[in-house]
Amino acid sequence: MAISKFNYNSFNVTPVASKALAFNSDADGFTTASGSSMILIKTLTASSSATLSFVNGSSDVVLDDTYPIYKFEFINIHPSATSYFQVNFRDGSTAYDATKTSTAFGAIHTEGDDSPSLAYVGGSDLAQGTGVQRLTTGELNSGNADDSLSGHLHLFNPSSTTFVKHFMSTVNYSNNSPASENSYIAGYCNVTAAIDAVQFSMSSGNIDAGIIKLYGIADS
Repeated sequence: MAISKFNYNSFNVTPVASKALAFNSDADGFTTASGSSMILIKTLTASSSATLSFVNGSSDVVLDDTYPIYKFEFINIHPSATSYFQVNFRDGSTAYDATKTSTAFGAIHTEGDDSPSLAYVGGSDLAQGTGVQRLTTGELNSGNADDSLSGHLHLFNPSSTTFVKHFMSTVNYSNNSPASENSYIAGYCNVTAAIDAVQFSMSSGNIDAGIIKLYGIADS
């Protein structure tokens, strides 16, 4: 069987314009892919604070249909007492008690490289609960001055009156083992009313120090 020789010169290719991925940087130095932008809305700094609250329409806070996604960034959260870092949502009433269902996973790895693990943590999940939602699967240690928590929480379409309001959180914190702990929390507020406020606190004592930043993420 004869093999035909391919004539490269007779093979025409029409070039297609290449698309470059552009990036936008906001005033705070965060960069997002072109087609979306992350806008800093509010920064709260803890100082022996019982709670840190972001309320739509109060103190320049926007938490409505202006953005489809909101992001809370946690920077060096330190508790006054060994306790869990937690959140709750308000759905138009005066109380932070929106009904929530969630899942929780925790990963841990000690500085001594002992028995790393990843497991589902039942004590940090909710099933149609109105109480606080833990954002840590273990307690933050208050004994060491340099122990702290950093991470973020995304809240999707909080102003919807049609769909549930999904939230997803990832945080990393150091404990007294000493060890690195990661907590992965995801769930939804099962309410028809819009979520108009978000409140962060510790399960015991105050948020001794740390910063929480609220960003709005736009589609374009």
